[in-house]
Amino acid sequence: MTKNQAKRILLLHPNFPAQFRHLAKALAERPNYQVVFGTACKEGQISGIHKAVYSPARDVSDNIHNYVEPLEAAVLQGQAAYRMAQDLRVEGFIPDVIYGHSGWGPTLFMKDIFPSAKLLCYFEWFYHAHGSDCNFDPAYSLSADDEARVRVRNAPILLDLSACDQGLSPTDWQRQQFPSEFHPKLTVLHDGIDTHFFRPHPGATLVLPRLDLDLSHVDELVTYVARGMEPYRGFPQFIEAVALLQQQRPQCHVVIVGEDRVAYSPPRSDGKTYKQYMLETVPLDLERIHFTDSIPYSEHLQVLQASSVHVYLTYPFVLSWSMLEAMSTGCLVVASDTPPVREVIQDGFNGFLVDFFSPEQIAERIIEVLDHPTRMAEIRSQARQTILERYDLNLLLPRQIKWLNGM
Repeated sequence: MTKNQAKRILLLHPNFPAQFRHLAKALAERPNYQVVFGTACKEGQISGIHKAVYSPARDVSDNIHNYVEPLEAAVLQGQAAYRMAQDLRVEGFIPDVIYGHSGWGPTLFMKDIFPSAKLLCYFEWFYHAHGSDCNFDPAYSLSADDEARVRVRNAPILLDLSACDQGLSPTDWQRQQFPSEFHPKLTVLHDGIDTHFFRPHPGATLVLPRLDLDLSHVDELVTYVARGMEPYRGFPQFIEAVALLQQQRPQCHVVIVGEDRVAYSPPRSDGKTYKQYMLETVPLDLERIHFTDSIPYSEHLQVLQASSVHVYLTYPFVLSWSMLEAMSTGCLVVASDTPPVREVIQDGFNGFLVDFFSPEQIAERIIEVLDHPTRMAEIRSQARQTILERYDLNLLLPRQIKWLNGM
């Protein structure tokens, strides 16, 4: 590694490139930065980025106390990242700035091996047994064990909060979850949405040849996007709403983008996925529901551009990129009236808010939108304007780089 005069940045995330995709690419394109990305992910490359892969020495112990399983996992990640950093140091790479995602573990010991480096952390979430996601859904009660496990889950995050020089949270709602004594360290700055890519295409219809999906004849298309089909993102409520919708809109089709798995929710005790259970128990016309699984960004964009109504439901948890991408694309978004959503959507102005737990209200709002497409044009326009003004990557990326430089 050369570029001795360049500012040396070490990015850390077990996934690649995750939240640092745009930032890493932007830094790599600037000649005054030398960037190394430390990750546990072997797949993927970004031109101009030196990728340093680490691997934990072993899995979490079988007989460890279940409260501290996430902590041991983080320590193992941290240990592996530390050993990777030792190799970088031998090669002559001493970072000026280390920026990593807190909670997973790779940032834990960076101040020990590079004490002179500025340590910055991306703080996405701080866990609470009450008042946010964990006790939101009455269908899932918390035991005393659950409450204790939630508290201990914050241990690696608290270590990072103590050790870091500065931190960043993507939304006000997410920053509010962290202990108030650390708020002076935390800046609110979103990852940013590529508004040039996610833009409206009036009159677009949905045709995905790779999936043999042709909905070019469909005038009413409801879309739903989530990493996994699970309670945290309102999948059960959405499916129940779809059943009501289908009874009243015989020409309406639904496209569901996401994998048949859980990303955040506990799995079902009967071994079935939530998709399997909902399709078995809710009466649906499956000829008008189309599951795409995970799809490339290019196809994701086509889904959004063809959408008549986009539904986004979430617990009081991390706000998904997908909702902001839908708004940037000019979708009419019907979303849950929960705190992360209310930070962005004003009911009736740039989208509609509904009761997370009411499939009836979700269906009614979808039908209202379908009944009045012309009246909804201004709301679509305001949705995109919101993203352009507050979440546009072109605005936020320079601010991220400025923050990274301590300015």
